[in-house]
Amino acid sequence: MINTKMHKAVYGLAEKLMDADRKGHKDNFESLYAELQTLCTDNEKTDKDHPEQWETLADFTEDFDVALGLYEKALGKARDMNAKDYLSSIAFSMARLQVELGQTDAAINNLADAKVSANKIEDKELKAEIDELLESLQDR
Repeated sequence: MINTKMHKAVYGLAEKLMDADRKGHKDNFESLYAELQTLCTDNEKTDKDHPEQWETLADFTEDFDVALGLYEKALGKARDMNAKDYLSSIAFSMARLQVELGQTDAAINNLADAKVSANKIEDKELKAEIDELLESLQDR
């Protein structure tokens, strides 16, 4: 379970990052991104280390290869915790990025993993999105 203070910090930064991006405030975005990155690295290998912070950092990383590496890190932390909800959402996010990069086989593998993890979660919308993307890739 993520520390409430940590969750609020990560969520607050994510909202500010989305706002800065929407408004085209590149300098503000970069500053907020650096703040989130520092939060992640400062908490790494502590009891505050959590997949949510790494997934969020990956979500806002503009370099796709770096983002995939961050999703991998988040996935590893989710596996360590056996956190099915994070395993599902992270694998789904990775798969969507892999689709954009033309890495269809890797995306299908991540979606298959996400589908298995999603069997144990409540989020029906995420389950449907995973199924929909997986089916669209398998039908190609």
